[in-house]
Order: sequence, then structure tokens, then C-alpha cells
Amino acid sequence: MDLGLKDRVYVVTGATRGLGNATARELVADGAKVVVTGRDAKTVADAAEALGPDAVGVAVDNADPDAAGRLVAAARERFGRFDGILVSVGGPPAGFLADTTDEQWQAAFESVFLGAVRMARTAVAELGEGGVVGLVLSGSVREPIAGLTISNGLRPGLAGFAKSLADEVGPRGIRVFGLLPGRIDTDRVRELDGLSADPRATRTASESRIPLRRYGTPEEFGRTAAFLLSPSASYLTGLMVPVDGGALRGF
Repeated sequence: MDLGLKDRVYVVTGATRGLGNATARELVADGAKVVVTGRDAKTVADAAEALGPDAVGVAVDNADPDAAGRLVAAARERFGRFDGILVSVGGPPAGFLADTTDEQWQAAFESVFLGAVRMARTAVAELGEGGVVGLVLSGSVREPIAGLTISNGLRPGLAGFAKSLADEVGPRGIRVFGLLPGRIDTDRVRELDGLSADPRATRTASESRIPLRRYGTPEEFGRTAAFLLSPSASYLTGLMVPVDGGALRGF
């Protein structure tokens, strides 16, 4: 299926590994061009090089107020246009309420929440009809995840923000969506599973609650994200899409 991605240009934040990187790979494979970001300059450069000539890397921290403008400018300078952004940020530190500090909450708010709001706000100011903004959130938008109290507090707020933004920019032909990854086999999930004395036992218990009885792959997530970013999804906006093997129940 041709998703209509050829020569379209997207910014993908947090794209040096994991879900952001998988999405960037799928976009490039379908003919798009990408600006990939991360905080470490060498890691960003290596990720862009691995993606080939249709990718450029820019090292930024999502908490930096100037990051969003730099990324849109890089897209236009390198590829001559800007069609959308996927905001993917690393999860905040794990921990229960008693384990977390004000400093951790503040840092997570600046990066995970306010950083994503700035990215989206800058993007919609630069996008025209057919533009798209995607946010990589979490299943915690609908069901809190034990031991991830900071994430549980911030992600649902971003989902509400995304739905409000979809209403605001829909009349301009700009779409906004969120992705709710579940147990995808990434470094982040492996780190969380490693909190158990027996990681395999933890994973087996998690898999038993997934209708498909397995973790997803980053490639499966990336294909879903690439479709939603593409013109093929032109009538989909304001929605939160679980990518979790059916783990989230209800509608």
C-alpha cells in the first residue's frame, strides 16, 4: 500500500532508539524524509547516518524552549518543507509517590509535558493543510501503570491537550493524534522488567494479560505511527490509538 509519504518531511523527536527510531525507519522506507533528534550529538549523528541520505540529525533537549523552532528550521533548510512531527520523549523515572522528588516531577514536566506542548504549538504555527502532529504517550492515559507515578500524572494531561488541539486546528486541515504503546519490546520496557528479581517471570505475567500473548515489536509500532502520519490517514484526528496487542479494554 502506498501511504503517500514520498518526499514528505517529518520531525521525529527521541528518534535515536526505541519507538521514535522505529517510526523514522518506517517513514524513510516509504519515501519520506526525516529530521531525527535526541540529546546526545554523537548518538543522533549515528542514527541519522544509519537512516541514509533522507535523514538529518539535530541534537536537542525537548525541555529547551528553542528546540522546536530549531527542528522546524532544520527540516525546511535541509529538505525544503515541513509536513508534520511525531513527539516521542523518554519516560520519566520509575517510582511510587513516596520515591519521587519535587525535582524529578519538575524535570519530567519540563521535558515530557511542556516540551511536547512547545513542539506541538510551534509545529501547528508552521503547518498548512494536510499537516499532522502526533504524540507518543502511553497506555497510562487510560489505565495507570504501577510504579510509574510521574508518567501516570503527566501522560493523561497530554492526551487532553492533544484532543483540545485537534479541535482548534482541525478547521485548518491539520490533524492531531496520540499513540498509546503498551508492552513493546524496547530498552525502556526491558529496564522496567529488570526491576524484578526474575525478569522473565515479570514478562510472562505481563504477556498473560495481553490478548495476543506477546510483546509488540518496535517495527509494529513504527508502521502504525507512519500510517497515522501519512496522507492515507487524512480523516483521522483527535484520537488516541492503543498499540498494545489488545491489552487496554473498552472503547
